[in-house]
Amino acid sequence: MRKIHVIGIGAGDPDQLTLQAVKALRSTDVFFILDKGEVKSDLVRLRRDILDAHLPRGSYRTVEARDPERDRAAGGAGYSPAVGDWRSARAGIYERLIAEELDEDGTGAFLVWGDPSLYDSTLGILEEILERGVVAFDHDVVPGISSVSSLVARHRTGLNRVARPVQITTGRRLAEGFPEGVDDVVVMLDAHQTFQRYAGSGQDIDIYWGAYLGTPDEILASGPLAETAPRIVELRAEARERKGWIMDTYLLRRHPRDRDAPGTPGTTGTPEAD
Repeated sequence: MRKIHVIGIGAGDPDQLTLQAVKALRSTDVFFILDKGEVKSDLVRLRRDILDAHLPRGSYRTVEARDPERDRAAGGAGYSPAVGDWRSARAGIYERLIAEELDEDGTGAFLVWGDPSLYDSTLGILEEILERGVVAFDHDVVPGISSVSSLVARHRTGLNRVARPVQITTGRRLAEGFPEGVDDVVVMLDAHQTFQRYAGSGQDIDIYWGAYLGTPDEILASGPLAETAPRIVELRAEARERKGWIMDTYLLRRHPRDRDAPGTPGTTGTPEAD
């Protein structure tokens, strides 16, 4: 039966791969790579750099396919259906690649940024393919160093504080309010830089921000949110203009004395308007 490795490859640094990941790379016959277009060609190159760092050059086979476009204008009630349509389109591509490019007893692999279990669709897409019943395969998951782990490591801080919870969420959810009962919040997928609405809230919040983590283009910034937010906005705009795309994440750390202050976003008050 066909075998599929879902390999977490870290945030971009070839040195971040685990020994388990390297062993999985060496047991793979075909690597499946989705091309996101010329603007994001760096992502394909980074994957090849990782392969070249751990495998003899020319000893591996890659198969590329174009990643389907997602309707990024869809919002509100249309957001989940748009994501579902995109994932189903991806499932069709993955299904074809596995059926046509992998021998019945061969081993293929998908290289997943960070960790496959954290804000990545690959596992869900493979489950959808198996449910269709057109092509059969076994698969395993190799965990990787997530962008969250890389972020806090680069800032030399912890993800949470003693006896305190931490929450990982998205910019879309942060826009609805600061999570109640949580003072350490990691935010991913925030194209609208939602942290800005909390910069003028009067709360004592620190931010630890990073973009292109683990790559030669890595950018870091940290400090009190009110002071650091404008600088991050500038850095982000410059980087996006230069590269055409950006991948970033950040940790917001609210100090306990402000947690229950009345009238602040995410507690007993109403979040500030955009």
